[in-house]
Amino acid sequence: MTREERRAVLGDDVIAYINDCADAAPDPTPELIEELRRILTNPAGRPVSDRR
Repeated sequence: MTREERRAVLGDDVIAYINDCADAAPDPTPELIEELRRILTNPAGRPVSDRR
């Protein structure tokens, strides 16, 4: 979905609200960033040495 399509579906007010909520959220901790990096870079849960 493109930015224009999202804007058409959600509308400017909803997008502004989402941006305000994101701006108000605390910064992630280094521990959270490391945990998310493991999940996003290894989504199947396999050790890196098992990848082909």
